[in-house]
Amino acid sequence: MFENLTDKLDGIFRKLKGRGRLDEENIQAALKEIRMALLEADVNFRVVRDFIEEIRRRAVGQEVLESITPGQQVVKIVHDRLIELMGGVSSQLKFGSRIPAPIMLAGLQGCGKTTTAVKLARLVAAQGKKVYLVSADVYRPAAMEQLKVLGRQIGAGIFDAAGSQDPIAICVQAVEEARRNGYEVIIVDTAGRLAIDATMMDELKRIKALIHPAEILFVADAMTGQDAVNVAGRFDELLGIDGVIMTKMDGDARGGAALSLKAVIGKPIKFIGVGEKIEALEVFHPERMASRILGMGDVLTLVEKAREAVDEREARALEQKIRKNEFTLDDFRSQLTQIRKMGPLQDILGMIPGMKKMKALKEMTPDEGELVRIGAIIDSMTRRERQNHLLIDGSRRKRIARGSGTTVQDVNRLLKNYIEMRKMMRRITQGGIKSMRRGNFPF
Repeated sequence: MFENLTDKLDGIFRKLKGRGRLDEENIQAALKEIRMALLEADVNFRVVRDFIEEIRRRAVGQEVLESITPGQQVVKIVHDRLIELMGGVSSQLKFGSRIPAPIMLAGLQGCGKTTTAVKLARLVAAQGKKVYLVSADVYRPAAMEQLKVLGRQIGAGIFDAAGSQDPIAICVQAVEEARRNGYEVIIVDTAGRLAIDATMMDELKRIKALIHPAEILFVADAMTGQDAVNVAGRFDELLGIDGVIMTKMDGDARGGAALSLKAVIGKPIKFIGVGEKIEALEVFHPERMASRILGMGDVLTLVEKAREAVDEREARALEQKIRKNEFTLDDFRSQLTQIRKMGPLQDILGMIPGMKKMKALKEMTPDEGELVRIGAIIDSMTRRERQNHLLIDGSRRKRIARGSGTTVQDVNRLLKNYIEMRKMMRRITQGGIKSMRRGNFPF
């Protein structure tokens, strides 16, 4: 997510920070590079033009040119402007006063509406609300069955259309059923098309008129870039939307749609999909996203993810182990398992300020297959070896490799990564909290 843009901006700002003083010429040259980086990230060209002009106006002022750290001042200006560009503050989901509160999802076919409906239901349920799901997609084969299967995984109520082929009637009946059974929120998964057409929009308008949704959320595929922005604008004109859920952000290294949407159509991004798992839907926070784009990490989101995935008592016990330098290979495997629950390891480490720039980051980031190998390798060790890695000499490494069906190189790589993580976690634990409060990081 934003990987290409982050890398380019990091290079631009590194050059700026390396200069003791800045003049208008230096700033103009940097702005030209920032402009190209944004355009290459598929940001709307009008948005880029206005963005650069505003940065120029703020950056050539006396406060920056006469600052002791002019490069950092420019970074702060860009950071603040990015936050404004994406809406300033996170936009909350509105339920209104009606019970149940209908939340209607709309969008084109293939954007991920059905999985998003279930992910959103999980987030709403986490707020203590009783959630009901209904599929009004009578056109896509197995669409209703897909919603039922996924909905059961989170324990949500699911409306049974009983073979009905009338999407409008299904929605009306589902709202009544939800009311009778005491549900507080009903999420309506509507049908999509390959392109906007009159029949589709008429159906959505009729559903809107009959169920009076508290919110209509447009589900946009981030991978389609500016097309997602254009289609969202068209839906807003014809139907009226309250916000956007941007899906597949984990697969979009450019991120131009997310940066353009609020400025172009005036509607906020409320949630972003960052993976295929049901847990992979996040509230969109402009200030946190701006920090991610500029490589500053996102500690708040990391803490929230950790609270969901990690048992507090286990975390305290682990901290004591790290402080006493007793972090074992068993603990290493346990931590990788817990971190996997939080999302892709590369993304999680990228939320820690400074980690994105570490050269060893990619070497420490195992894929799913590698995680299976790690489990097999550790299982092939004796209890004493797992408790004390220093016992594992050359002959033991050969035995472990044979027992796990891997190679000695695999065992060596695991031990190297374990030692690196052990060192990193000890540094963070020893000086991390105080340093992070001061804005300095021990890594």
